[in-house]
Amino acid sequence: ISGAIGNLQEKFQLSAQAMGGAASAAIWGCVFGVLFAGYLSDRFGRKKMLIASAILFGVSAFGSAIPENLTQFIVARFVGGLGVGVASMLSPLYISEIAPAHNRGTLVTLYQLAIVLGINLVYFINLLIAGMGDQAWNVEMGWRYMLGSEGIPALLFLGLLFLVPESPRWLAKQGRDAEALDILVRINGEERGKEVLEEVRGTLNEEQGTIKDLFSTGLRIAMLVGIVLAIFSQITGINAIIYYAPEIFKSVGFGTESALLQTVVIGLTNTLFTFVAIWLMDRTGRRKLLLFGVSGMIICLAGMGASFYFDLSSGPLLLFFILGYIACFASSLGPIPWVLISEIFPNKNRGTAMSFCIVMLWLGVVAVTQFFPIMLEQLGGAFTFWIFMVNAIILVIFVWRFVPETKQKTLEEIELAWKQINS
Repeated sequence: ISGAIGNLQEKFQLSAQAMGGAASAAIWGCVFGVLFAGYLSDRFGRKKMLIASAILFGVSAFGSAIPENLTQFIVARFVGGLGVGVASMLSPLYISEIAPAHNRGTLVTLYQLAIVLGINLVYFINLLIAGMGDQAWNVEMGWRYMLGSEGIPALLFLGLLFLVPESPRWLAKQGRDAEALDILVRINGEERGKEVLEEVRGTLNEEQGTIKDLFSTGLRIAMLVGIVLAIFSQITGINAIIYYAPEIFKSVGFGTESALLQTVVIGLTNTLFTFVAIWLMDRTGRRKLLLFGVSGMIICLAGMGASFYFDLSSGPLLLFFILGYIACFASSLGPIPWVLISEIFPNKNRGTAMSFCIVMLWLGVVAVTQFFPIMLEQLGGAFTFWIFMVNAIILVIFVWRFVPETKQKTLEEIELAWKQINS
């Protein structure tokens, strides 16, 4: 959407409010997709629902490329958002349920890497498509090619999903122990695979989890951690920069082509420092990485605000602070909430608890996507980024006080630790 939103605004003559609505249409789809993903994946399996999300991506790609009015565009983007919502909840859940404990953090972080590689690739695609014609052509046709290009990864995703196994923990939950054991042995080796299956059986023998359980004494702190990390990973400003980067740069004097080129640099930084997260996740641990990363974000957000306040935003200083912010986010707050949300809840509640947390995450995305253009217009860049900075300060205090370390522990060991904390 970042390369298309400016042309879309001109095509349909959108106000700042309508521009936020157009950009956030897919995000509302995400909210509803996540709401049903947990229940449906518990009933039909993780793999089947991921296949359904790939089909929704394809439908959205086609629908987003052909609209004749804003309503048609919003509907198509909403459909794609349903797919994103399902995938955003089930991808880290699936990875956490299938990954060995010693590198689970690294493997779930690959989910975040896939996201940033996708963002990075799309920045290049948008830049290439924008160069195919003049501004008039981009307003009429360019954005259609940008959004329609989603169909290619949608088809790849659909095809590759047929090569992956079902989650062994879901299979065990359905009483299909032989299939679960086969997958666990292939991943962990025969002896360890049998041990993990016994641990899974032990937790599944408990009473089935309910929504009411999510806020019981035993799960209350875990839910608080999941919800706060989910919301604050968004309201500290990342999507304001990812979605609106070209418009930010154009607003401070960069031309369209230069602004799109700056977003490519942002994408490369995002990708590079996600590799840093992969390298450090299971070495330094989630908690320490969060504390350092969010502290760096605070410094950079302060610098962004100062750049606007002192009218220094048209030079390289703003880009420097944006890249610093992206680096800190990508190596900490980008991947870690997905990792923690996928591992801190017990087997019987994991699907429902993750759905609830990720709904909160997408509501945070909606808020930022919808209101950032209005904040930038009415408050100015300085106070907008300083608001994000205050949110980041609140988050770093929360992490220091409440977030536990989970590296090198099996999901069942983490579940037992929460019980001990709350007993």
